[in-house]
Amino acid sequence: MVSVEIWTLIIVGLSFLIYIYIGWQSRVENTKDFFVAGQGIPSIANGAATAADWMSAASFISMAGLISFMGYDGSIYLLGWTGGYVLLALLLAPYLRKFGKYTVPDFVGDRYYSNTARLVAVIAAIFVSFTYVAGQMRGVGIVFSRFLQVDINTGVVIGMVIVGFFAVLGGMKGITWTQVAQYCVLIVAYLIPAIAIAQLLTGHFIPQLAFTFSDVADKLNQIQKDLGFQEYTQAFVNKPMVDVLFTTIALMVGTAGLPHIIVRFYTVPSVRAARFSAGWALLFIAILYTTAPALSMFARYNLIDNLHNQTTTQVQQLDWANKWEKTGLLAFEDKNKDGRFQLTPNKDTNEIKIDRDIIVLSTPEVANLPAWVIALVAAGGLAAALSTASGLLLVISSSVAHDVYYRIIDSNASEQKRVFVGRIMVGISLVLAGYFGVNPPGFVSEVVAFAFGLAAASFFPVIFLGIFDKRTNSQGAIAGMLIGLIFTIVYIISVKFGGGQPWFFGVSPEGIGTLGMLINFIVTLVVSRLTPPPPEEIQLLVEDLRTPTIEQ
Repeated sequence: MVSVEIWTLIIVGLSFLIYIYIGWQSRVENTKDFFVAGQGIPSIANGAATAADWMSAASFISMAGLISFMGYDGSIYLLGWTGGYVLLALLLAPYLRKFGKYTVPDFVGDRYYSNTARLVAVIAAIFVSFTYVAGQMRGVGIVFSRFLQVDINTGVVIGMVIVGFFAVLGGMKGITWTQVAQYCVLIVAYLIPAIAIAQLLTGHFIPQLAFTFSDVADKLNQIQKDLGFQEYTQAFVNKPMVDVLFTTIALMVGTAGLPHIIVRFYTVPSVRAARFSAGWALLFIAILYTTAPALSMFARYNLIDNLHNQTTTQVQQLDWANKWEKTGLLAFEDKNKDGRFQLTPNKDTNEIKIDRDIIVLSTPEVANLPAWVIALVAAGGLAAALSTASGLLLVISSSVAHDVYYRIIDSNASEQKRVFVGRIMVGISLVLAGYFGVNPPGFVSEVVAFAFGLAAASFFPVIFLGIFDKRTNSQGAIAGMLIGLIFTIVYIISVKFGGGQPWFFGVSPEGIGTLGMLINFIVTLVVSRLTPPPPEEIQLLVEDLRTPTIEQ
């Protein structure tokens, strides 16, 4: 019988070979190919690439874990992250594509006729991207440490080398076609165990139907109550209502302001293609996002059933539990010395410590699925993490190589020189991303949620007003971005890392981006009205941006 480790080596090895082959075939020499894939990606392919870029390690590895632990309150991630796509598709993507630039700082710099605004946007893009990439590299490390039995740090280095290869050679073109392949890997890897565990527990093979029409939710609610937890489907247990609202909005507008997602709409041939691309992306994302709540509930039910009140001997006989224990993400301690392990909501008496990041990755093993399915899930987790990491690295690279080096420092730089600087920046960004992977600041989804807060507080207002309010000027945009970003960063650091209490009506660091966004809007609008209006040509440009043309 072939072991899980051998299957993992085979499937992960094959997927990596495919990514490397695509990267080699897509190698580029000019800036248009390197930064925006030559603006020639078909809508459906760009939709799949956008979905892969979007569905990071947070979506694949962590989101189901968060919902599994938070129950109903975890729906904020589903609502925020999918709702944000509707917002992006309707309000921003078509107009940004019509504007026709390479990056978000490019749009900000030209729309607000200011290199200072461009530089602030670059700093915000880099800050958001590095916060986000930290979560991806932790995801890579988790998968490698469990399924290939290597050290987390070694796993991060392997991931860096693979991403570096296709990002440095192919730029956006290589990344885009690699992400299409990665979407196929990650969605199959997510659906197979979800379908299998749904069939196992309910007799329905469609997870969404099994979630809706089975009695598993009622059973889990009863088990939770018996163990001292709140009911799984009870609302506003983990978070107050105002925090649920603020976090959902932050995730939503943060999605619409994420630079590595927005840049995807520059890679299609036309404005019409950008709209269709957003539609395809939403469909591809919805496949996973409607499956996640079912998988979360089934995985929690299965884990409790397999671990709670088991004897030491019974747990030691579970091969998957022993392997996860070695990673430090699952731990057992018989505190009351009764020879059994109990799961309780009280930290002092709880004897089973489960890291939420293992929920998806461990589900196939807990459900006794074949070794190749377990290996496929590992490959899916890696595909999700690497696809997003590559998109983020290109944002950092283009922010420096295109928006700072070419647009501010040396506007006469040749194509070759600009591509060379871009590749150097990908390399430097990789090393920094690797550092964050080795020293991650928290759970994957929580780290990523901070990135959404920062994007909401910095980019969304200036992009939205840049399209829909011709009176917004450079002074307003710069002041709004800086104040929104600084406020959000200070709140997150003081509450999350400084040991402070959430002082704004109990709103968590994950949700404070909503307040940062509102402050940004107010500051931008007020300062713009108190200072001279933009030049006439900029106002005409904004009007033209919103005027439909026949070729669209």
